[in-house]
Amino acid sequence: MKRFEEFLYSVLSSKTKKLLVLFITFLAFLGSVMLLPTEIVLAKMLPGKSANSFSVYVDAPSGSSACQTKEITDCVVGVLQKEKEITDIEVFLGMGSPLDYAGLVKGSGMKRAENLAEIVVNLTDKHHRSEESFLMVQRLRPVLQSACEPIKEGTNIKMIEQPAGPPTLASIVIELYGENSQRLREVSTKISDILKKTDGLVDVDVMQDEIYKKYELVINKEKIIKADISIKQLNQILYLAFEGMEVAVKNSENSPEQIPLFLILSKETKTLNDFSKESLIKKLSSLNLMSQSGAMVAVSELVEIKEVDSNPTIMTKNLKNMVNIIAETDMVSQVYPLLDARTMIKEELSDEFEIESTYLFDYKLTDKKTGEVYELVWDGEMKVTMDTFIDLGAAFVAALVLIFLLLVIYYKSFAISGIVLLGSFLSIIGVIVGHWVMDIFTEQTFFLTATSLIGFIALMGISSRNSLLLIDFARQLMKEKNMPKQRAIAVASATRAKPIFLTAAAIILASTLLAADPVFGGLGVALIFGTIAAVAVSLIFIPVLMHNSKAIDVK
Repeated sequence: MKRFEEFLYSVLSSKTKKLLVLFITFLAFLGSVMLLPTEIVLAKMLPGKSANSFSVYVDAPSGSSACQTKEITDCVVGVLQKEKEITDIEVFLGMGSPLDYAGLVKGSGMKRAENLAEIVVNLTDKHHRSEESFLMVQRLRPVLQSACEPIKEGTNIKMIEQPAGPPTLASIVIELYGENSQRLREVSTKISDILKKTDGLVDVDVMQDEIYKKYELVINKEKIIKADISIKQLNQILYLAFEGMEVAVKNSENSPEQIPLFLILSKETKTLNDFSKESLIKKLSSLNLMSQSGAMVAVSELVEIKEVDSNPTIMTKNLKNMVNIIAETDMVSQVYPLLDARTMIKEELSDEFEIESTYLFDYKLTDKKTGEVYELVWDGEMKVTMDTFIDLGAAFVAALVLIFLLLVIYYKSFAISGIVLLGSFLSIIGVIVGHWVMDIFTEQTFFLTATSLIGFIALMGISSRNSLLLIDFARQLMKEKNMPKQRAIAVASATRAKPIFLTAAAIILASTLLAADPVFGGLGVALIFGTIAAVAVSLIFIPVLMHNSKAIDVK
């Protein structure tokens, strides 16, 4: 360590070298921080998680029959069956799968409609396959959508992965509030079109029912009375013809209750050839009811057929009409597509609305013609990401303040406390640069995650400890050995370098186990590269600050 002592002594002896150290440190800090806004290092709450299953949500257009939905699911299953890593596939037609971790929030358990289906895909164990589940989803998404969505125009096929963190409705969710339901529908459609044009966003969907044409059977009471047929008879034959119904019961000694016998017509008999009024009339004409006088009367004579619009479900939240527009991210962070989409929304809707920014990224839209107000609120995993980073930022600031106050109490000097705090903060250079280096050598994007920030906060204590060792030892040499300030700082740094290196080596070796983990990899990388930066700052940058500060002098 004698060479290091002489090297440091020479640095402290030259004003030019000291300024060079300060300039290089400032340049490294500025360069590392600029990796974030330039998107060279990307931020995300948690990276993708490789699981042993994923789901496929099939949303056929509202009004689609179960047969049409099944045609789409058969296409999806046909594509998936070609994958060697898939062990089995479960199709839930007209409903969602049994609730799982993600389904609790996504609402899959409440799905009950003929145009909806969920396909659960189970994979071989993640330790025995080369392809991660999220990479498989990314690869299969365009294949499934291009092959199966054209079967029924308006179909939306979404790929749903098990979340690495807290489950959310989607990666990006826009809650659009307004009083005018029709106008709300129009605006939500425009926003969804903008999201579809945004790079990095996939599976864009508006969570509202489409308005479609349907046929309504209106009972002709006058004809029913003349035909001497009851309305109950008419209802029963209609249920039997289209849905099926319970017609009798069976008793069994093995069952404490009567067993209902359910009668249903064959598929060819109960389905229409096409969606037209003529087909429905032909179907009703084939159904006959016997009056009390014994005459047979066709059902088509007893009802009138009217074409009407469907009644869409009205969603509300906090007593306000609301529509959800959702989107998933395709191997990118949620924040950057959000910022792009937010800019495009402001540009494309500014002709119709006066747009005012509210909380964080939210918008307030005021219709220029009618004065109606619509609120655009961002939610989903994006909001969880922002809230997490804000909370961790607050925790980081709190850690800085507490460390600073404790140091002021200990040293009774704001200058010394500031030196220690600045040295601790500069470990962020290693944290950010480490993620950039890992991103170069990994196949997938290596994100700066919430666990990375946790590692950075943990580094504050380690970095502070290194600086405290140098300051205390240097002041002790100056007081007890009457050593000149410059020599004392050089000797203290050289003497404490070995224990600092050993401590850093222990942290780095222990953190290598975390670096390979898909979720806690950011924590491991932050500790490894942050520790390296903290050592460099402690042994070179801090001594320069100590030499320039009169607060280090011993009276």
